[in-house]
Amino acid sequence: MFCEGARTEPDYLKALKADPAVNKAVSLEIDGQTHGSAPLTLVEAAADFRARTPADQSEVDQVWCIFDVESPKEHPNLEQAKGLAGRRDVKVAISNPCFELWLLLHFQDQSASLDTRAATRELKRRDGIDGKGIDGRRYMPLRNQAIDRARDLARRHEGNGTEFPRDNPSSGMYLFLVALEKLATSAHREN
Repeated sequence: MFCEGARTEPDYLKALKADPAVNKAVSLEIDGQTHGSAPLTLVEAAADFRARTPADQSEVDQVWCIFDVESPKEHPNLEQAKGLAGRRDVKVAISNPCFELWLLLHFQDQSASLDTRAATRELKRRDGIDGKGIDGRRYMPLRNQAIDRARDLARRHEGNGTEFPRDNPSSGMYLFLVALEKLATSAHREN
């Protein structure tokens, strides 16, 4: 896992990694280096890692990047970052406008477009967080609701033809969790 965020995303992933159902079946590794907040730089680092650890010769099954679109001022080179990821076998979990939307989906539906500040403010109202960083354990029992809500948003955008990066609100984190669940189920069957 390569994350744009230095605290919030790793806090969530660490809680996911500590979950017994995940921990027994899958080794989830979080890159601890800071690659900056630009999605293209993050994807380049993940692609370099992927090139050094081919899936057929390694314990690494998948390499993922988690990053945001940001709103109202989008990150530069979003399309290039997404394209590079696709070409270099790096999967992406993109949240629009931000990762805080993904966290908010654990508590509620969110169908109206919002900017980063509004998503953060609404999450603070629901979770009580102050600043960056979260107690990721609080989100684990609610993650299936977040998956369903994010999947519903993706279907809605697909149905009305709204494409990246205009798909606000959306979060591809559900794709990561679904992939993780498939890996865990597959590992469980092998044991």
